[in-house]
Amino acid sequence: MTIDVGDKAPDFTLPTDGGGEISLKKLKGNPVVVYFYPKDDTPGCTMEAQAFAAEHKKFAKAGAAIVGISKDSVKRHDNFKKKYGLPFVLASDEDGAVCEAFGVWVEKSLYGRKYMGIERATFLIDAKGKVAHVWHKVKVKGHAEDVLEAVGEL
Repeated sequence: MTIDVGDKAPDFTLPTDGGGEISLKKLKGNPVVVYFYPKDDTPGCTMEAQAFAAEHKKFAKAGAAIVGISKDSVKRHDNFKKKYGLPFVLASDEDGAVCEAFGVWVEKSLYGRKYMGIERATFLIDAKGKVAHVWHKVKVKGHAEDVLEAVGEL
């Protein structure tokens, strides 16, 4: 399954840090940045979260919500969010259904060993619920700024 620009974004409802819940449908009416990342508190994922956190006020000023999604538990998200002071929602997709729906649960390879994992990817969803931009195999450096620029073009 692949989600492309122009597709309707798959709706989801997931538990979040702080014991909350988030639904894509409830965020409709504003742009939403949904970014998938492999694991809380790992070097690349921490850098990516901190980069989105650094630009958070600019995203908010543009009316855009940020939602980070991984298969980590809500408890791990709570710890990660607290440790780095992250100002946006982290959603827990422990069963991987949302990762599958967005096509980011993929075969990966490390030192010749193949395994399944989350591809670092970001989806910009417009106010009507359509995918406006997709970034696959994200390189963290400069990514949050690229996404912010795309939000400004909506």
